Amino acid sequence: MIHLAGERVEYVVTFLEMDRRPSYPRPPMPLGPASALLAAEQPPVWWFLALYDAVGSEYEWTDQRDRPRAELEAFLADPAVSLHTLMRGGWPHGFFVLDGREKGLCDLTYFGLPPEAIGRGLGRFLVQTAVHAAWDRPGVARVTVNTNSLDHPRALPIYQKAGFAPVRRETRSRVLTRDRDSVGD
Repeated sequence: MIHLAGERVEYVVTFLEMDRRPSYPRPPMPLGPASALLAAEQPPVWWFLALYDAVGSEYEWTDQRDRPRAELEAFLADPAVSLHTLMRGGWPHGFFVLDGREKGLCDLTYFGLPPEAIGRGLGRFLVQTAVHAAWDRPGVARVTVNTNSLDHPRALPIYQKAGFAPVRRETRSRVLTRDRDSVGD
């Protein structure tokens, strides 16, 4: 079923968590072109929004575009928040943001690959690396993430394969900003 921009749709948000470090080892960097995973120091808002848009524009990632710029700057400047970019062949192939502002908790707030990087085996590497980076933070007792039925259809399975377990679901609604073939389950 095709849903048109401007149409209000319901979608399901799945909240997941992990209460212990995973048993799998840190993954090696996938073979291929020159690659590096870089943690940004005091990233500018434009860099975050460029990654956010590149990954999420097809999945209704619009909330940060509505956030006041000063609030977004403060979020990115907080020492408990870190933005990591997978650079490969000279361009960003994915990113993740870890938010450790709540004691004992690290949230994988944003994660994804742009369309041109999907299908290259990088998602598993990046999510497992993000999980290990979250658990490396002092005092972390729980790592969380959420996804929804508007996200890429492999988002929920990749989180579950990385060791996250669903803890609750919520049905929400929103007005679409672009036409979509479906809104998932």
